[in-house]
Amino acid sequence: MMNTDLALFLSITGTAFFLVSTLTVPINADEISYHQHQPMQAALKSFIASRRPSLVSIPSSPPRQTVHRHHGRAVSRVYEVTAYGADPTGTEDSTEALLKVFADVLRGPTSGTMLHGMIKNFGGAQINLAGGIYLISRPLRFPVGGVGNVVILGGSLRASDDFPTDGYLINLSTSSRWSSTAKKYDYEYITLRDLMLDSNFRGGGVFIRDSARISIDNCYITHLSTDGISINGGLDNLVRNTFIGQHITNGSDAHERHFSGTGIALNSGDNAITNVVIFSAAVGINVTRQANFLSGVHCYNKGHKYGGVGIYLNLSGRAQTHIVNSYLDFTGIVAEDPVQLTVANSFFLEAFIVFKSKIGVAKWVTVVNNMFSGLRGKMVVLDGKFEDIDNVLVDGNEVGGGMGLKATVALGSTKGRGKTSWVVDFNQVLLFPRRITHAHYTLTSIGTEFPRHALRNVTRNRVVVESDIPVTGTVYATVRQ
Repeated sequence: MMNTDLALFLSITGTAFFLVSTLTVPINADEISYHQHQPMQAALKSFIASRRPSLVSIPSSPPRQTVHRHHGRAVSRVYEVTAYGADPTGTEDSTEALLKVFADVLRGPTSGTMLHGMIKNFGGAQINLAGGIYLISRPLRFPVGGVGNVVILGGSLRASDDFPTDGYLINLSTSSRWSSTAKKYDYEYITLRDLMLDSNFRGGGVFIRDSARISIDNCYITHLSTDGISINGGLDNLVRNTFIGQHITNGSDAHERHFSGTGIALNSGDNAITNVVIFSAAVGINVTRQANFLSGVHCYNKGHKYGGVGIYLNLSGRAQTHIVNSYLDFTGIVAEDPVQLTVANSFFLEAFIVFKSKIGVAKWVTVVNNMFSGLRGKMVVLDGKFEDIDNVLVDGNEVGGGMGLKATVALGSTKGRGKTSWVVDFNQVLLFPRRITHAHYTLTSIGTEFPRHALRNVTRNRVVVESDIPVTGTVYATVRQ
């Protein structure tokens, strides 16, 4: 016998069956069409939900944002900038709203300290730009230093027409010394990720000072007038998977001769620049402190014929720089008085390496296994006179086109008939003039005589061998500078 609820439902729906718990009333499926069955099911679900909610599977609620407790209240570590009034269309000035976000991060929960106990750990707090474009008239910076483990991500910042010309869109430095500790760091483990920074030809993109383990990842920095990224002091900072250019171009630009600014100003040691493209600027990377690693860098900024430089090692007598697996494209490398420099496994297209003398020093330099391709010029050029030279190895490189090979290790030979003197001239290939430190030779002769012979001198990059009797044969020589 049907209960009151079931009777009520059947009277409303006019159906001939009902299923609840273990009670089943069958019907003839041929008597009900598909379109009749759909509204019947909907009505059934609605009825059961209102009368017997325990019998219906209710969908779970949407996932909630992870929150943490701070002074007894729940606090999110994700800061949505639009909630502070920032304009994601880039029409209105969002400076004040964004600075409020930066200040609010410092009021959030922390999880102990980081480097030397000076840096507060903010637990990966995120300043989320949510894919918006934000117009700013002043640099964005934290009110104080001592901040660590914060992420700024996911949108675009554009300088307004009155943005200070010496400013940077994001400034990771403090205006005053906030700590009396001798070894001070402003910030640690701040990540800038998935950002487009448009300096509007007024200043630069990112400024970092006295900070550790800052990561700039997958960013696009353009329309700079000073530096795309400026790193000063600190250590262990990473720039990777990033594009930098003053003008947005693909390498063919009628105004190339007027490019200015620097892609990355690296006034800091112990950093890594990896998988970075610098497509327009007067200087791609300007290195002014030692102990840095550059890998996978593609520079096709201002060409050398207009005075541009791809990588400038502006630290005379103390390079200690490693450049590998990179691509110098119509703009090369300039190294002032290089000491402990490696350039390896890289490609130079219409580009070359310049050793520039200020104090005349070149020591412990390795240029090996690179490819050079160009119509003219030498792969390595000396600008000035070098007197203090030690352990410079330029060898194993490939040269194509009309570009001339230069090396510090060379092989040569000369043939002669009835000669007592042989000269093997290495001036076309040896890098340094009038300098051979080691030489080996072999004399092969045709005939029955066994001549006496000797290496007479190696001056002016020429190997001179003499014999006591006329000989028809060949002299093979190997030299090193």
